[in-house]
Formats: sequence, structure tokens, C-alpha cells
Amino acid sequence: MRLDPSFIWTALKELLSVIPTTLYITSISMVCGLAIGTIIALIRIYKIPVLRQIATAYVNFIRGTPMLTHLLLIYFGLMFIVDSLSVKFGWSFNSVSIPMIGFAYISFSITAGAYLSEVVRAGLLAVNKGQLEAAYSIGMTTTQAMGRIVFPQAFAIILPNLSNSTISMLHGSTLVFTVSVVDITAKSQIIASSNWKFLEAYIAAAIIYWGLTILIERVTAVIEKRINIYNRGGVT
Repeated sequence: MRLDPSFIWTALKELLSVIPTTLYITSISMVCGLAIGTIIALIRIYKIPVLRQIATAYVNFIRGTPMLTHLLLIYFGLMFIVDSLSVKFGWSFNSVSIPMIGFAYISFSITAGAYLSEVVRAGLLAVNKGQLEAAYSIGMTTTQAMGRIVFPQAFAIILPNLSNSTISMLHGSTLVFTVSVVDITAKSQIIASSNWKFLEAYIAAAIIYWGLTILIERVTAVIEKRINIYNRGGVT
């Protein structure tokens, strides 16, 4: 068995076409997950009755089970629910109408929401309570104080963890091949199946994932630098 460097380059060029799919899954899951995580974090911080218990159970369950399990539960569970409702109410819409990537969006957003809720909660709790009290003293509402004072500071605190979570989601997105979504990993398998050069194809996939990871780290570093400038009063 010999390594074929030329095929690595060939595979790299073919894998470029599916990079957007991987980025869509990662970015949409992280944005939706951050929204879910923020809501869950606020529910737990303010100890809202009933919702707090539900939120805690949700976080514990998701963090206690594998990401692949979430994807399969959503895939088969959502199909069952949609098809059952379709038959009961006579809808023309059924599980076949849902694009495969839609199951990945829903599943990974739910997964990200649980993990990011802990990140956001830690960030919010790290902001000095005196900041909130000072905001109240000048007539701000809770919503205004959270949006203008607490959340910006919390975002600066959670940025490194947010970057790590994004990278983890990027790598975790490789699981979408189980629901027939063609991402970088699935495409590399398809490319290699024609001539059995799996090693070269996976090396090409690894190079792309490595490059995307470096890109996320660089973007995070730029954002962090800008935040630090503002925190020091360097920009007026």
C-alpha cells in the first residue's frame, strides 16, 4: 500500500463543495443553541418555578447522553410524531417533507443549548452584582440592564468557552452522515469508495477540519482583541 499525495489534492478540491454544508450546520446550531442556552440560563438563575426543574432536567439529560443519541432520537422521534399527526389530521405534510439536514439543525441546536446554558450561566454569574444594582439606581429596567451592561460583560467572559464549543460542534457535525447528510466526512467516504484510497481522502478531510478550526480560533482572537480595546476605553 502506497500513499498517493496527488489523490489527497484531488480529494481536497472535491471536498470544497461540501464545506458550506458543514459550516451551515455548525453556525446555525451554535446560534440557535446560544439562544436556547441563554433562556435556560436565565430560567435557572432567576429560579422560575416549574420551568427551573424542567430546564435542569433538560440540561442533565442532554449532557448525560451522547450527541449521536440525540440525533437518532430526533430523527426517528420527529418522523414518528409528524407522521402520526399527519395521519390523524389529514395533513399533506409528513416526515418525507422534512429535509434531512433539518433533523441535524434541530438535534444539534438542542445539544448545543444544554452545554451553552452552563457557559452562559457561568458568564452571567461572574458579572459583579453591583453592576446590576447600579443600573437600577439610574432608572434602568431589568431588560435594559441585562442588555446594555450584564450581557456585554458576560459575552467577553464566555468568549473563549464559546470558541471551544463552536470547534466541538464543528467536529461533532461529522455525525450527520448517519441521517444521510453529505458533509465533509461523508463526502470523503464517497470519494474514496471509487478507488479505496480512504487514507488519502481522510487526510484531506482532516486538513480541511484543521483549517476551519484555525479560522475559528483566529476570528475569536480578533473579537477578543476588539472587546479588550473597548474594555480599556481605547475606542470612543
